[in-house]
Amino acid sequence: MELLRNGRPRVVITGLGAMTALGSAKSLWEGLKAGKSGIRRIETIPIDHVPVQIGGEVRDFDPTDYIDRKEARRMGRASHLAVAAASMAIEDAGLNSEKIEAEGERVGVVIGSSLGAHEMAEQSTYKYKTSGYIKPNPLSLINSLPNMPAHYVSKFFRALGPLNAPSTACAAGTQSVGEASELVRNGRSDMVITGGVEAVLQDYAIAGFDAMQALANEYNDNPSAASRPFDANRSGFVFSEGCGIVIIESLAHALKRGARIYAEILGHASSSDAYHIAALDPEGRGAIRSMRWALDDAHVNTEDIQYINAHGTSTKANDAMETLAIKQVFGEQAYNLAISSTKSMMGHALAGSGAIEIIACAMTLFDQIIHPTINYETPDPECDLDYVPNVARDAQGLRYVLSNSFGLGGQNATIVLGARP
Repeated sequence: MELLRNGRPRVVITGLGAMTALGSAKSLWEGLKAGKSGIRRIETIPIDHVPVQIGGEVRDFDPTDYIDRKEARRMGRASHLAVAAASMAIEDAGLNSEKIEAEGERVGVVIGSSLGAHEMAEQSTYKYKTSGYIKPNPLSLINSLPNMPAHYVSKFFRALGPLNAPSTACAAGTQSVGEASELVRNGRSDMVITGGVEAVLQDYAIAGFDAMQALANEYNDNPSAASRPFDANRSGFVFSEGCGIVIIESLAHALKRGARIYAEILGHASSSDAYHIAALDPEGRGAIRSMRWALDDAHVNTEDIQYINAHGTSTKANDAMETLAIKQVFGEQAYNLAISSTKSMMGHALAGSGAIEIIACAMTLFDQIIHPTINYETPDPECDLDYVPNVARDAQGLRYVLSNSFGLGGQNATIVLGARP
């Protein structure tokens, strides 16, 4: 078996871990295949005063199952989710803390987050201002930083190699896994714990996105129907939380230790719209560049791609733009592609989404099954491709898939995966 691709080490995915509205990586994948929605009425915070009262919430989670109680009290929810998902991914990869520590300097961590544990800064600020300006908690601000989930994963598992925390909004999870693959391809690391996390399912965040008119706001009584990517009656995205972590390593390293391989990372790219802080470039030029550059990096032709895991947020603008961009990149081949949106069942977990979707792509290749886009009922003339409506599809012979993530600030990231060697 060739250990190099285009003169550089091949990079494979060997472990999956997730904390999502559909549970762990295993229950996530089973739910996606079944077309099961994880979107429900929010229960972890008071929500009656907010117009939108639904979301993709991680439930039944006790951080002390993974973290010492005293340490857990200091940490934010994003760090809790990241450590838990990393623990699952490490176990799934047939590893443990001792094995990670033994290779410490050759193990990197790259975990992206948009807002980190923003709720800690918000709560600490409120308490400080309403208590007569008494000395604030000295660790709250630090623990709210977007790089803290990556820090805690590195600390708890003694991964002593390169440490990075991309904060590129909704593209951060995908961009993190792409950047992590470069550490392996360039020989800086043999293994990287990588992914993305978001955990700011808070009333002020929901109210802010609702004020932007970005959320589906008429589904409080029917949460599972709210996210409907590419459907003509889509009205906005569903705000969620979640974390996806994957263990990636060089093919040589994986084979040496007899690891199970889910998929291969072939290439990635990122680009900027340089257009608007929140609005998408309606011509999709940044998305087009991201997809083309990722295909170039992977040395994969457009006709080789058989499936796209779309950004697919369920907003009017995104789904039309992404459809247009796919047509521009793939030409007539676009009509032969299977395309589906994980967010139809999970909502949008910002930086967590891209990493969760990479887990879905890895399992798509491993199981040769494409999960559906649920709630697809009414075709939209602007969105006229094959979105795998409502029912999973057998995909025997699937070899190459592409996943897109587009974020606030005009951030775009694309990754290309291949079937396991």
